Amino acid sequence: MHFFCGTNVLSMFYIVGLGNPGEEYEGTRHNAGRDAVAGLDIKGAKVLTPDTFMNKSGEAVKPLIKNAKQAEKLVVVHDDLDLPLGTFKISFNKSSGGHKGIESIIKAAKTQAFVRVRIGISSKGTGGKLKKPDILGKFSPREQAVLKKLYKEIHAALAVLVSDGRDKAMSEYN
Repeated sequence: MHFFCGTNVLSMFYIVGLGNPGEEYEGTRHNAGRDAVAGLDIKGAKVLTPDTFMNKSGEAVKPLIKNAKQAEKLVVVHDDLDLPLGTFKISFNKSSGGHKGIESIIKAAKTQAFVRVRIGISSKGTGGKLKKPDILGKFSPREQAVLKKLYKEIHAALAVLVSDGRDKAMSEYN
């Protein structure tokens, strides 16, 4: 699988939206990362939605990351069960938190020193406690409306990240 040809990898950010390929996974919670970057166009960044399944995401990212410096230009957008729906968090150099797609990327890149944009997919239950949903379940129409607004905010955060750096994006959007 090839995503680029002849591009100066060090100057380019790669924004990778994780999810599973195939019609049956469209609109599922596990595809929030893939859906968030759909149609995204940011100067200085190449946006990718790998055609690998989530737990094989490292295979798609490996050709992009040859060293630690290149890994710092990698931005992985993905679902997160530990965040409530309608929220997102930008992090850098963090563990996988049990996310199989991130585990695959860390293993393939041989580093966890890359940016992650974690999208909340859990609903709040009684007492504000998060209810862990079926990650392959579809979002309700109400939840889709929430995500549509959230994805616009994520696009703005990614634009800041690419133009002004991760520290600026993290201080503005976290």
